[in-house]
Amino acid sequence: MTPIIRSLLDTDLYKFTMWQTMLHRHPQAQAEYRFVCRNASAFPLAELLADVDEQLDHLCTLAFTEDELCYLGGLRYVKPDFVDFLRIFKFQRRFVQARADRDVLEIVASGPQVHVMAFEIYVLAIVNELYFRRFDAGPALIEGRRRLDAKVGLLRGLATEPEHRHPFEFFDFGVRRRFSRAWQEEVVRTLQREVPQYFKGTSNVHLAKELGLVAIGTMAHEYLQSYQAFDVRLRDFQKAALEDWVQEYRGDLGVALTDVVGMDAFLADFDLYFTKLFDGLRHDSGDPIEWGEKALAHYSKLRIDAHTKRLVFSDGLDLPTAFAIYRHFADRTQLGFGIGTNLSNDVGLTPLNIVMKLVRCNGQPVAKLSDSPGKTLCKDETFLAYLRQVFKVEA
Repeated sequence: MTPIIRSLLDTDLYKFTMWQTMLHRHPQAQAEYRFVCRNASAFPLAELLADVDEQLDHLCTLAFTEDELCYLGGLRYVKPDFVDFLRIFKFQRRFVQARADRDVLEIVASGPQVHVMAFEIYVLAIVNELYFRRFDAGPALIEGRRRLDAKVGLLRGLATEPEHRHPFEFFDFGVRRRFSRAWQEEVVRTLQREVPQYFKGTSNVHLAKELGLVAIGTMAHEYLQSYQAFDVRLRDFQKAALEDWVQEYRGDLGVALTDVVGMDAFLADFDLYFTKLFDGLRHDSGDPIEWGEKALAHYSKLRIDAHTKRLVFSDGLDLPTAFAIYRHFADRTQLGFGIGTNLSNDVGLTPLNIVMKLVRCNGQPVAKLSDSPGKTLCKDETFLAYLRQVFKVEA
């Protein structure tokens, strides 16, 4: 079978940035990640089990090349000792298991966090591409190119609109749910060629390296969730995670994720110290306009000039939605838009809504209390109730 993952750079940048922080701050942590499909599929994903196992076997043979390590080492915020760690790193097959429970595909990565946390994006890309290989690629690619051309047309139409104080900028966040590796590359190359004034980078480190683009990303939910199980009071986990991030990156990678226990609870912890140190905030659940207004009100209350900050939106976006958010905020703050599935898997077929989330750390449950219904992935109702009580979040 043709390998899906051919380079260990073929993943999101934030896997590396979180990975480095965990290696330096909590190298002893143990973690468990679980795969979940949130929507219906055209056929049971359990049918992919044998192929998934074969692809995981291949993944565990890969290592970083010297050329790839040189690229990573050239990123200002990547430390030499992390590059040395990656030089000897290989995935261990015993830490990831796939099985079928009737029609349900189950994939679990469990072991030392610095050895299992990077499985996530590769697993999602593998499942997606295996799934969509079962469909006729010809008509899908024709439709995908038609839709991509329409997106380019929409972007060019921005030039006819009245100017705003801050420009429209968007990025590709599409690795985890892409139609295929080749299609994501075609989309990114097309956007880079046709609308470079708006298209400013990709989360895919391999494509960033190969195409000379900016690699985009800071932190994901798993980073903050891990601190729910570390040696701090649960009430202080966000502040501890943000503090470690500040100490690790010293001003680089300054966009903080806000929705692990909801925007209100996040802002209660995001005091003047953090507000000055972080360049901006990332939205990933809940109403984006309401969220943005809360962020701007927070900056205003602390007498921070919002024009010096950036709000990044990344929750299930398409271009029309991004344009609407942009028009609402573009005269008040800097903006960025990370678009995933609608770029890398908009080919006329129903995308899979798949995730692989951290569910336990150091033997304890961890959870996200999302601002959007249905995004919470934790089956320990006692812990969820405790988390809601601590942060005063209604069920």
